[in-house]
Amino acid sequence: MASLIGCSGLPSAGPTTTEVLGQAEKNGQPRFNLIEVDNRVVDALATRRVVGLSSVFARYTKPPSPTIGVGDSVSVSIWQSTGVGTGLLGGALSGTGTTSLEKNGAVVVPEQVVGSDGAISVPYAGRARAVGRTPLQVQQTIEQLLAEHALQPQVIVTVTKSVSGMVTVSGDVVNGGRMPLSVRGERLLDVIAAAGGAKFPLYETFVRLSRRGTTVSISMDKLVSSPRENIYVWPDDVITLVRIPQTFLAFGATLNNTQVPFGASQITLAQAIAKAGGLLDIRADPAGVFLFRFEPQSVMATLKPGPAVTTADGTSRVLYHLNLQDVDGYFLASRFPVQNDDIIYVANASTGQLSKFLTLVGSVTQPVFSGVVVVRSLQN
Repeated sequence: MASLIGCSGLPSAGPTTTEVLGQAEKNGQPRFNLIEVDNRVVDALATRRVVGLSSVFARYTKPPSPTIGVGDSVSVSIWQSTGVGTGLLGGALSGTGTTSLEKNGAVVVPEQVVGSDGAISVPYAGRARAVGRTPLQVQQTIEQLLAEHALQPQVIVTVTKSVSGMVTVSGDVVNGGRMPLSVRGERLLDVIAAAGGAKFPLYETFVRLSRRGTTVSISMDKLVSSPRENIYVWPDDVITLVRIPQTFLAFGATLNNTQVPFGASQITLAQAIAKAGGLLDIRADPAGVFLFRFEPQSVMATLKPGPAVTTADGTSRVLYHLNLQDVDGYFLASRFPVQNDDIIYVANASTGQLSKFLTLVGSVTQPVFSGVVVVRSLQN
């Protein structure tokens, strides 16, 4: 068997380590960026800066108090000091047909929608501007307008339905829809919790915040674990929860050649190899563990100074090489972070290595096999 392997070779699932490294150039031009994994590389990848909500939307602090907008529904209650049945409120105003008298002595102007001119109508006060103002500011305006017609009027303005100061929550949440914002100010997790929370595990859920033409995504797990990313929500924000299972592909001399889910928010290269079933003892070359990934230019600048092989979209084709024949390789693999859609390839051992292994196996099993033949011959 060893002779046959040495002559004809052994079918394999992929190239050897030498063959992979030999493809770094084609026609004198580099095809990818080869990075030998060491402590410096692992440290750079572990501390890579990820764009977050807090940095992109840094200028958006706590939103101002909600104001009334076009389309909001508003109710107005009016009191005066002389009591019910006297003065403007007890007589003329309540008889206009546009108000009703409450038991507590207040005259209530029926609920109305803020018009396109940004104002609401109050009998004997005319059109009172409401858009862009708080309920307190509107009631002060109405009190001033009624001062000539009523005795010390007191007004309360209530927004019964708001369509302007709302956010939209959609996607993989339990109860999506439009939600109003309160005066105290809500943060992202407050709004998501009010919508029933995420349907899927945190490490598979990503939050996309769209605000005034800018959209940023962050993992739900990071949002929960990093309080600074739990920023305030602003009116008209669109919050979308999307399930994106984090997976990697395993090829070559591993037990399982398949797409493998993380099963966690983050995993290392050592954990990924274990999830793929580990290296095959007979076929695998421990010195040839490779990881294929597209890296942004900002990362490449820290890994490999100078010109880098880039693609049309500006990212770099990177091939990380790790040697697990060296004990240091295992420590590096336990810290090397794996990302979604990474491709892990374990090279096949060379034909010579396999031939030597099978020769060793043959030298051990041949005497046993010969002894069995002799025993059977004597029995016959």
